[in-house]
Amino acid sequence: MQFSDLGLSQPVLAALAAKGYAEPTPIQAQSIPALLQGRDLLGIAQTGTGKTAAFTLPSIDRLVAANKRPLPRQCRMLVLAPTRELAAQIAESARGYAKGSNLNVATVFGGTSLHKNRQDLSRGVDILVATPGRMLDLIDEGHLSLSAVEIFVLDEADQMMDLGFIHALKRTVNLLPKKRQSLFFSATMPKAIRDLAGQFIHDPVEVKVTPVASTAERVDQYVTFVNQAEKQALLTIVLRKEPIDRALVFTRTKHGADRVVKLLGANGIVAHAIHGNKSQPQRERALADFRSGKVRILVATDIAARGIDVSGVSHVFNFELPNVPEQYVHRIGRTARAGRDGIAVSFVADDERPYLRDIERLTRQRPTVTPLPENFQAQAAEIVKSRAPVTISRDENNGRRGRDMQRAGGGQPRDGGQREGGQREGQGERRHFPAKKRFHARPAGNGGGGQRRQGGGR
Repeated sequence: MQFSDLGLSQPVLAALAAKGYAEPTPIQAQSIPALLQGRDLLGIAQTGTGKTAAFTLPSIDRLVAANKRPLPRQCRMLVLAPTRELAAQIAESARGYAKGSNLNVATVFGGTSLHKNRQDLSRGVDILVATPGRMLDLIDEGHLSLSAVEIFVLDEADQMMDLGFIHALKRTVNLLPKKRQSLFFSATMPKAIRDLAGQFIHDPVEVKVTPVASTAERVDQYVTFVNQAEKQALLTIVLRKEPIDRALVFTRTKHGADRVVKLLGANGIVAHAIHGNKSQPQRERALADFRSGKVRILVATDIAARGIDVSGVSHVFNFELPNVPEQYVHRIGRTARAGRDGIAVSFVADDERPYLRDIERLTRQRPTVTPLPENFQAQAAEIVKSRAPVTISRDENNGRRGRDMQRAGGGQPRDGGQREGGQREGQGERRHFPAKKRFHARPAGNGGGGQRRQGGGR
């Protein structure tokens, strides 16, 4: 099947051709015809399935066909996303697909200029991509009305609930017009999510693609058992010896991410951190340097597990295992994209073994166990001995030096940043993992975490 078989307009097909896309993904093939007819949609799809294009392409066609202009302080299409990064990525894709039309696209989320948000909305917006907190702030100020929304999209609904947006979503549904097209996407569909969907959508077409338990087939998964205090030394040794194009390192907390970056830097390895406490310019700069290859290591909390589509990620390191097994799937889905191979490595301390068992039950896969590198203790001691003292600055940790920034997870700041869970700190010439064929970064397709379960690390 080709995109030209789905009933899309010529300008949209031209935009797809310019990006080199000819064949739709399964969720696009199943969703686009129904959305062009104006049906509501319930999509169950994890990251990397192409759902952004699945809802953006037919929506652009419908908006153009309606031949309306947005009124001041109103929008015709509203897309709600849980994080700033995902909102920015959706908007970027929408601008690319809408290039052949007169539609304008705007974003509103925390960390950006409120003055610019107000200016953009004052003229009216065809497609508005927003995080709930900033959007509601602008509504309360009288700078935005949802009364003219023709198409409403709720993306990553399960992460929305994980981040404490449930009350914001319930308020939003009361502000939308009754007559509208609604699209609801979630990677998982427990009863609470399905009940929420019932408030937004009516008689939907249901599309289910790639259950969350499926890990990327081309990802080789490894696990190394190591004491918590030795994880930092192990990460340093592996990053020095492995041929890495780009690597994502996941921690459970913001403070942990900053600490890993500082300690890597003290050993001559340049890395950036990205998490909810970073300012918007810091987050954008970190992602830009990572995408361009200027920095090969990006240390992230689970805010980056979904919605961040960076081509050429050869390795994912779980410095700390997530205590929600589905989150593991989203993390390792950042590599092996667009048909390439990838490697996922997890460092597992004794208290994390129950998390590993949960992951194995969910994925029905058991990662290959790899031993510690030869002469690990001697190498680790040398790393600690040569390392300069490391402190975490007030700016990087929001005025708190060397302390946990959050003792409990959940909740979402009104600026769209993510609060993470409580603090869990840790730390031969032969190759530690089998060689993989190297590749050069190329643009990948559309991409698509949060913590749900009470337990470790909270």
